[in-house]
Amino acid sequence: MPDTRTHPWHLADTRDALDSELARFVAERLNEALVARGTASLAVSGGRTPAGFLRTLGAMPLDWSRIHVTLADERWVPAEHADSNARLVRETLLTGPAASAHFIPLVSDADNAAAGQPEIEQRLSVLPWPLDVVVLGMGDDGHTASLFPQAPELEAAMTTPARCAAITPVTAPHSRLSLSLSALTSARSLLVHITGESKRQLLDAALAQSATPHLPIRRVLDAAAEAHVFWTP
Repeated sequence: MPDTRTHPWHLADTRDALDSELARFVAERLNEALVARGTASLAVSGGRTPAGFLRTLGAMPLDWSRIHVTLADERWVPAEHADSNARLVRETLLTGPAASAHFIPLVSDADNAAAGQPEIEQRLSVLPWPLDVVVLGMGDDGHTASLFPQAPELEAAMTTPARCAAITPVTAPHSRLSLSLSALTSARSLLVHITGESKRQLLDAALAQSATPHLPIRRVLDAAAEAHVFWTP
């Protein structure tokens, strides 16, 4: 079983059950923010894993008109592209009750992520910071958001005071725009959503005291004020 001593692990028997538990957890934190501050902010991730969670969360009866939604990272592709995280969010989360949320995408008309970074940085400035909830995934190489282990810009993204950084992965397609380490880990609640035994073993290894060099997922979790892991086989 996962070691729960450092970061709480939330376990479920099926993916549907995990999607529901994670959606309830996120909705509770967003509602707490609405009560305490009158507004709430959420950053979510793309990929294959979160679709069911996003659909479930989008049906939650929150005052979505007071909630700002953005992405933990984005591939620098058009909004209608099959690989667009914004497209996934629009087709899953931002339907039904959540259609009234304020969505801030992380892509512009600039030629590439580096050229578009200043505009996205300005766009992100309208969000209420720190973010209330960030939901991350994790890749098979230990990357999270678009903080890839071998990307030449990784250390800059890990140390910049800016809220976002351009990333050029060497092991994945498309240039990316990612929230920086400081933006991610300042969140009031940082959640990691993973499935499958191989991901559990990778995260266990990354969190082990002997793990070196530290993978991006470990560095993010180490720096987070509050972190939870949601996992199902």
